[in-house]
Amino acid sequence: MKKLVTSTILGAGLLGLSLSAASAQEPLKIGLVSVLSGPQAALGQQVRDGFQLAIKDLGGKIAGRPVEIVVIDDELKPDVAVSKVRGMLEKDKVDFVVGPVFSNILQAIHKPVTEAGSFLISPNAGTSNFAGKGCHENFFVTSYQNDQPHEVLGKFAQDKGYKRAYLIAPNYQAGKDSLAGFKRHFKGEIVDEVYTPLGTLDYASELAKIASAKPDVLFVFLPGGMGVNFVKQFRQAGLADSLPFLSAFTVDESTLPAQQDAAIGFRSGMSWAPNMDNPQSKAFVKNYEANFNIVPGSYAMQAYDAGLLINSALVATKGKTDDKAAVRAALKKADFASLRGKFKFNTNGYPIQDYYVVKVAKRTDGKFQTEIEEKIFSDYGDTYAAECGLK
Repeated sequence: MKKLVTSTILGAGLLGLSLSAASAQEPLKIGLVSVLSGPQAALGQQVRDGFQLAIKDLGGKIAGRPVEIVVIDDELKPDVAVSKVRGMLEKDKVDFVVGPVFSNILQAIHKPVTEAGSFLISPNAGTSNFAGKGCHENFFVTSYQNDQPHEVLGKFAQDKGYKRAYLIAPNYQAGKDSLAGFKRHFKGEIVDEVYTPLGTLDYASELAKIASAKPDVLFVFLPGGMGVNFVKQFRQAGLADSLPFLSAFTVDESTLPAQQDAAIGFRSGMSWAPNMDNPQSKAFVKNYEANFNIVPGSYAMQAYDAGLLINSALVATKGKTDDKAAVRAALKKADFASLRGKFKFNTNGYPIQDYYVVKVAKRTDGKFQTEIEEKIFSDYGDTYAAECGLK
């Protein structure tokens, strides 16, 4: 009888180990939502490539589990994004959704993902409405709150003594957040505040109005293909010789390959640049360039960090995702070495981090990149966190 009981116990133990091993090897499914077509595809490709590179560098596994990444192109269309995301949640049963690039897509997919009980990790979009009263315990951002990079330039313009500013941005949530961010620290006169249709590529009339207004400084938020065209047309119009150009996401590593010399000397605001001086960032930039032959921008960096974040959480839970509270608590700790250095989450799931003015430069190898010029904010959290009810 003792032998029988012992055998039964051993058998149960071996079965438990077998099930545990099987569970450890069960693929971890992650949905990746990005814009991969149209003029803004360069941004989405950096997000996709940055995240996939992180998983590759982790050996293709997270906490011993092989990773399956389901990639979708949101086409920069909210209805398309919602339909495809629902498919990922219902058919593929993804535990995490990483994305998107644009805030109008984030606003569309936030509810379907969080209501399904999955975790939504945004590697770029960080709208104000989810940072305050609309914050959610399953939503984390590895980039910034949308206002913050723009606040960098508002503070910079104020410190430089500029008195009259002309502002231009696309007419969607991130555009409104961007100009709100700039105005938070700039106390001078706003000569004009122009919102163009999202996707505008011809800025002849806007440039004529800017020239006529004669501001002291121009602040622009026009990401992707919009920024490529605006910068070229701005330079061609001869305005660059007399009008200081400040921007966010208008001159960065996603647009510089097309803008090239037209963008040299233009300033932007960000939490990181490819010349960031820490070991993990240097290794990432070298690795990314070796794999994709382009200089990585913030989109790629933040997506890479999203991969490291998920890995850190599941290492803490030993690869398990069924206990959502445990995964959530592990995500909040952000126990990984961010490429930007100091990084932690505020109560609303948005980062507390440093911000810099960065400036476009041409490297000795002929490639273009932004480079850190000066730090503007240290350990900076967004202003909406105080309205968030999470602890």
